[in-house]
Amino acid sequence: MFASVLILDLRLPHADSLKAKRAVITPILEGARRRHRVAVSEVGHQDNRQRSELAFATVASAEKQAREVLDAVERFVWSFPEVEVISARRGWMEEES
Repeated sequence: MFASVLILDLRLPHADSLKAKRAVITPILEGARRRHRVAVSEVGHQDNRQRSELAFATVASAEKQAREVLDAVERFVWSFPEVEVISARRGWMEEES
């Protein structure tokens, strides 16, 4: 079993309020959840209108599967012109026998 998390630090340059921020972030979170069947959450910068940190998690039977899912999620987020990806990092957990 392989569990992996992708954490993206985003900049939302045109969000002038927290409501505007949510209008951008919600379709990303819901779309990733629906399309890629990952667990998602905003995990940082909740009170900053022009920043957001999003986490996407998946579990798979093979490392390749988990990597492919998170690659697709990352491409999905990059497809949103309203956000700038500042950084992306991944974490892995491998089942110990």
